Amino acid sequence: MNIHPDMNPNARRRAAAPWKITFSIAGILLLLLIGFNSFATVQYGHVGLYKTFGKLNDSVLEPGIHLKIPFFQSVIQVNTQVSKAETDSTASSKDLQPVSTHVAVNYSVNKASAYNLMNNVGSSYDGIIINPAVQEIVKEVTARYPAEDLIAKRDVVASEISSLLTQRLAKYDLLVKEINIVNFKFSDAFNQSIEAKQVAQQQALKAENDLKRVQIEAKQKVAQAEAEAESLKLKKQEVTPELVQLKQIEVQEKALEKWDGRLPAVTGGATPFLDVQSFINQPAQTAPVQQPTEQTQP
Repeated sequence: MNIHPDMNPNARRRAAAPWKITFSIAGILLLLLIGFNSFATVQYGHVGLYKTFGKLNDSVLEPGIHLKIPFFQSVIQVNTQVSKAETDSTASSKDLQPVSTHVAVNYSVNKASAYNLMNNVGSSYDGIIINPAVQEIVKEVTARYPAEDLIAKRDVVASEISSLLTQRLAKYDLLVKEINIVNFKFSDAFNQSIEAKQVAQQQALKAENDLKRVQIEAKQKVAQAEAEAESLKLKKQEVTPELVQLKQIEVQEKALEKWDGRLPAVTGGATPFLDVQSFINQPAQTAPVQQPTEQTQP
C-alpha cells in the first residue's frame, strides 16, 4: 500500500499498521524457529555426535538436551544398546560335509569410541563389518570339526566363534555380548545316515539290555533252586527216628479220637489203631475153669 505525502499523520499510521503487524509476526516466528533449532535431544540408550557442515565432532554427547548452532549444526545419534545381527553362512566340515549355519550375534557399540566407528565405518556397520566377519569365522571354525561333532559339541563351537569374533570386532569398537548358533543344517544324505546310525545304536542297546535281563533272570533261577535245595537238605537233617515215632503216635491219637467204640461188622483188613505186635508180646492169660457141681438125685 502506497502512502501519499499529503496524507495526515493519523492516516499514515493507519496505513502502515498492517505492515508493522506482519513484520512483527514474521520476526516472532523467526525467533521461535531459531530457538527450536538451537537445541537437540539425545535419546536414552544412545550417544550423540555434533555434525557441523558435514564434519563430525569427536565430542560425545550423553542422553539429554544439548545446544547447537541453528541451521548449521546437527546432532546424529548412535545406538549403544544391545543389538542383534543375524547371518547365514555355508561351509564344509572337517569330513567335507556341507553345513549351513544360521548365527545370531548380540553386540553393542562402545560409547567412548562412537566417533571412531561413525567416522571410519558409518551407520551401516552391521552389514559392512559384522556380517562378513561372522561368515568368515564360522567357515574357519566349522572346518575344524567333523559334522557329528558340530552337533555334539555345539557349545564348544559357539565359544570358539565368539572368541574369534570378539577379537575381530574389537578393532572397530564393537563389543560382542553373546553368540547363538540358531541352526545347523546338513544334507539329506547325511541326516539319513545319522538317523540310521541312531537306530542301529538303539537296537544294539536294546539287545544288550535284553541279554542282561536274561542273565539276571537265569541267576535268579539258580539262586532260587539253590535256596530250595538248601531248604530241603535242612528238612532232611531234621527228620530223626524219634520224630517219625512221634508222628506215628500223633496219627494213632487222632484216629482214637474219631473212633466211636464199636468194632466194624465186617472184619478184614487192618485196624489202624491196634498194635497187633503188642498183643503178641503179652503173656497168655487163661480164664479159670469152673468145675461142675454134683447134684443129688432125689
